[in-house]
Amino acid sequence: MIQFFVKGVIRDRSRSLFSFIVVTLGVFLAVIFRGFMAGVFDDMMRQSAIMQTGHVKVATRAYAEEADLMPNDLAILEVDSLITALEQHYPALFWTPRITFAGLLDVPDAQGETRKQGAMMGVAIDFFSESTRQIELWDLNNKLTSGNLPRTPEEVLLGNEFARRLEVEIGDVVTFIGGTMYGGFASYNFTVAGTVSLGVGAFDRNILMVDLEGARQALDMENAASFVMGFYQDMFYDDPGSVILSARFNDAHSAEENDVFGPVMHALRDQQNLGAMVDLSGQVLWLIIGIFMFAVTVVLWNLGLMNGLRRYGEIGVRLAMGETKTHVFGTMLIESLIIGMAGTVVGTAMGLLLVLYLQEVGLDYSALMENYAIPVSTVMRGKITPDLYVIGVVPGIFATLIGTMLAGRGIYKRELSQLFKELET
Repeated sequence: MIQFFVKGVIRDRSRSLFSFIVVTLGVFLAVIFRGFMAGVFDDMMRQSAIMQTGHVKVATRAYAEEADLMPNDLAILEVDSLITALEQHYPALFWTPRITFAGLLDVPDAQGETRKQGAMMGVAIDFFSESTRQIELWDLNNKLTSGNLPRTPEEVLLGNEFARRLEVEIGDVVTFIGGTMYGGFASYNFTVAGTVSLGVGAFDRNILMVDLEGARQALDMENAASFVMGFYQDMFYDDPGSVILSARFNDAHSAEENDVFGPVMHALRDQQNLGAMVDLSGQVLWLIIGIFMFAVTVVLWNLGLMNGLRRYGEIGVRLAMGETKTHVFGTMLIESLIIGMAGTVVGTAMGLLLVLYLQEVGLDYSALMENYAIPVSTVMRGKITPDLYVIGVVPGIFATLIGTMLAGRGIYKRELSQLFKELET
């Protein structure tokens, strides 16, 4: 019987093709919209994770309490062994140490006297190890505005605006003035290798980026780091997973609760007051998607209703030939179900392919953002989430069936003579 209905739907294109196309497009748009919005909100989390928090962050308990002050005297020691343990116990993430520090950047003249000075914020990342992904994460190849990336630990990158304010050229020597991890006076010369524009005003105005080893030499932090950041391999933030992971780590180190230098792990939501943003982004996302899904559902609901109304004449003939109203109504529902399922499957597949492309390749719109300083990636990405596989069921199948049911109510309300009269018109 089902095979008979399928053949009827395929052969009678006048009543199935348009419905199939509309259902497919509706489901396709629903999947694309959900995947795109998930990618947009995830990009916000991505930027925060790269620049400040990681998906999870491990620091000493004392450092975590005063993290805004960048207290490197409370930094993690023997960081290499900690990273080895983290990689062994939590292989779903990749781990990287980072050093953040502050001080003055002195620009000397030809006689070695101070020509310019400016307050700076230093970020030390892993530039040179074989497994590093920091250049990729910061997108430094695309954000480099002049010069080149550091080739030695003594070379640094300056924010484009910072370098312009200090009147620094590529190849100039600049002096970092600050304090070491042990509270001593630090004075260390770096060479400017290039300038970058990160698209974040606070960073571009005073940032200095250097390799970890260069910062360790300047700050006397051998095999130490301010903290260790963990990132999921696909760079998509998993909030529940991060919370569970950090709880497991902290439970495993609960014996060190009274040790101020004992390690503690925090998920992204537990840092920089980002928990409220994580919760709000999820609520806003589903509100926007709900409005969009309602609009798509109403369109497909009306489509099913109109298709049923147009067939009242056909229904009259079928009733005259001896079919019961219940049988006619049931066949209409089966036909709508077949069309809805076919459109849902095709629309979902098309949407998933496009979202997958946006997730893996993305669309670069950096040319449109050249004059704007907005802290988001200039590559538009989507995100495939489990609900994308089923989100099209509501508009594609249920809405179409409901529309057909509403139209089918007229079968029971009209007499056979009325249905024949509609056939004549």
